[in-house]
Amino acid sequence: MKMRKLKPKRLNRSLGGDVANIVILVIFGSFMVLPMIYAISNAFKPLDEIFMFPPRFFVRNPTTDNFRDLFLLMAQSWVPFSRYIFNTLFTTAAGTAGHVVIASMAAFALEKHKFPGSKLFFNIVVTSLMFSPVVTAIPNYLVMARLNWLDTYLALIVPAFGYSLGLFLMKQFMVTIPDSLLESARMDGAGEMKTFWTIAMPCVKPAWLTLIIFSFQTLWGATGSTFIYSEELKTLPYALNQILMGGFARAGVGAAVILLMMIVPVVLFMVTQSSIIQTMSTSGLKE
Repeated sequence: MKMRKLKPKRLNRSLGGDVANIVILVIFGSFMVLPMIYAISNAFKPLDEIFMFPPRFFVRNPTTDNFRDLFLLMAQSWVPFSRYIFNTLFTTAAGTAGHVVIASMAAFALEKHKFPGSKLFFNIVVTSLMFSPVVTAIPNYLVMARLNWLDTYLALIVPAFGYSLGLFLMKQFMVTIPDSLLESARMDGAGEMKTFWTIAMPCVKPAWLTLIIFSFQTLWGATGSTFIYSEELKTLPYALNQILMGGFARAGVGAAVILLMMIVPVVLFMVTQSSIIQTMSTSGLKE
């Protein structure tokens, strides 16, 4: 009696199923992109359209007066407006770079160098994720005051190094690096730092690119008004918030401000989008 070879079944999706999936994705994608489109439309609306009721979603008579008024207000600031931009770029870049490096090194040590208390330390980090920034605001202020870092860049940069989300994310990805790969590098004579930078970090590239997005977004929108008192050290979000306090007359300028603050994080996300998607799809994989 001859045995039949069982052929593997091929899973074929029907055309109707593909069309239904596309329709569902388009519907949900539209809901996600609508707020961005509305913000762009508002930035080019004249005041009469902004206060129109019922409100119109799309602008009918686009104008650039909102951006012109914004630049006029910038020119009248106490310090050069380029100073606000520099302060924001400097604190964001320094805080993001330090956070990524420190979180990655700590995660590498916790996962690949088991030491007494490492599990307890990681549990404390996970527990800290449940505390909102409002809860830690007063302790952060007291620490900065004790270190005499108030009214300095350090008050914004150094606390960013200790965001627990970064350590948690990097720790979960360090698990996916095979120990045999690291051992082979050590056998070839590579030191710990060389192993970390040339082996571990390239393996978790999607993770630290995603971490850059999270950290950048947090620092980009930070006003720093709790720690910074000198006008020449204040950030761009603080200056723009002061413009928004002008009342209803500055509603158009406020719409332009929202658009400008939104552009940079959106562009950064678009550049690193593929790596972020890879991070989300592989976050649960282990060796």
